[in-house]
Amino acid sequence: MSRIIIAVLAAVAVLQAGTSVEKTRRGSLPTDIAKMTPADDAFPPILHSDRFEKPVPVPAPVSTSGAEDSPYVSEDGNTLWFFFTPDARVPAQKQLFDGVTGIWEARRSGAQWLEPTRVVLNGAGQLCLDGAECVQGRTMWFCSARLGNYRDIDMWIAKRRNGKWTDWKNAGERVNKELKVGEVHLTKDGRELYFHSDQPGGKGKVDIWLTRLVNGQWSEAENVTELNSAESEGWPFVSYDGREMWINRWHQGSPAVFKSVRRGVRWSAPELVVSQFAGEPTVDGRGNLYFVHHYFRDGKMVEADIYLARRK
Repeated sequence: MSRIIIAVLAAVAVLQAGTSVEKTRRGSLPTDIAKMTPADDAFPPILHSDRFEKPVPVPAPVSTSGAEDSPYVSEDGNTLWFFFTPDARVPAQKQLFDGVTGIWEARRSGAQWLEPTRVVLNGAGQLCLDGAECVQGRTMWFCSARLGNYRDIDMWIAKRRNGKWTDWKNAGERVNKELKVGEVHLTKDGRELYFHSDQPGGKGKVDIWLTRLVNGQWSEAENVTELNSAESEGWPFVSYDGREMWINRWHQGSPAVFKSVRRGVRWSAPELVVSQFAGEPTVDGRGNLYFVHHYFRDGKMVEADIYLARRK
C-alpha cells in the first residue's frame, strides 16, 4: 500500500453510493488454489519454547485458502480480529476493489469460531485499504490507505458503539506526520503507544519506539533500545498484564516471534519463541499465543493462516 493506491483512490474518489455488492470471504476465494495444511507445508513454524504446545492453524471458518494476516485477540480470547485478502498473489492496488479485503472479526462460541464478519471502516462510496488493527476496549487503531492522509499510509482510530465500529478518524498530524508512527500497540491503560518505524535515530533498519500520552498529547518518541538491534524489529504487542513484550525479528532468513519480559522500567533481551515465517504476535489474557504463518511454494508466498500455540 503506497503511492500507487493513493493515485488510484484519487482517480475514483467520486463513486455512486449503493453500487457495490456485498461479497463473502468464501465466495471471493480463487478456484485454482487449494487450502494449504501443515502436511503440505515445506517450512512449518518451529517452536523454541517448552512453555507452549505445538502451534496449529486456527480452524475454519477463520482459516481459508486465502490470506489471513495481522491477528489481534481480545483479552478473554473470544474475539479475533485479522486482515484478510482472498488471493495473496493480487497486488494491493487491485485488492482495493475486490469488496472483501480488509479487517474482519471472528467470535468464539465455546470451542467453535463463528463465521467472521467484515469490519466496515468507511462510508458508502468511499475507497480505502485497512489493516494492522489494535483493539483496546471500544477503541480500534488501524492503518489505512485512503484520501486525506498525511502520508501514503496513516494510522486511524475508530470507536465501537452499539455493536458497530464507527466515528473513524485520522489519528492526527502529531501521530502520523511528526512521530511517523507505524504499526502500533496501545497498552491496556491507553497511556503508552509502542510502534515500529524507520525514522532516524534508531539502531537498525526498523526499530520499536514508544510515545506516552501526557496531558492529552503524545510525547516525543523514545527508542526502546533493549528491544532493537542492527537489523529490524517490529509489530510490538504488550500482554494484557503488561509483563511481556512480543515482537517480530528476523531469524535465519525469515520473520520470527520473540518475547521480552519487563524488568522494572526496562525490557529484557528478546528470546526466540517461534521461527520460520512466523510474525505479528498477539496474546490473550491466559497467555495463549496467536501469530500469522505464511506458506511458501516455489519461492512465492501463496497463503497465510493464523496459528495458535496454547500456553501450557
